[in-house]
Amino acid sequence: MLPAAAVFHFPWEVKSGAVKEGESVRTFGRLVCYQPEESRATLSAQHVSKVHSVIIHTLFVEPFNPIIGAQYIVLGEIENSEEVGVMVRARVLNCVDGVNLALLQKAINEQRSFFRQRECKECDAAQPADAT
Repeated sequence: MLPAAAVFHFPWEVKSGAVKEGESVRTFGRLVCYQPEESRATLSAQHVSKVHSVIIHTLFVEPFNPIIGAQYIVLGEIENSEEVGVMVRARVLNCVDGVNLALLQKAINEQRSFFRQRECKECDAAQPADAT
């Protein structure tokens, strides 16, 4: 059986603990640091006035050609580490430099809205009608 599809989470949601360990996620950010000897990268994204960083474990995607300062999208699983706390074990790490982050965030919010509406319709259809 295939694992559940990864849901897009903003970097500030990943760090806040809104995502459980082992859960598949997609997130994004600007590559600010890459440590090949530790198979670790750091992506950051700004939300409101704060910069949020996400640690990415890159062992499964190496070797890759890191471009510091470029935008990346990562697909992987959440993992808790004693050293760094919450991090994403990357299965896919793609450079998407030039992506419009405002549009990406809007698309993620629209997708979430669509899934919420679809869930509500499924719940309504599953409830039996009142027999009177």
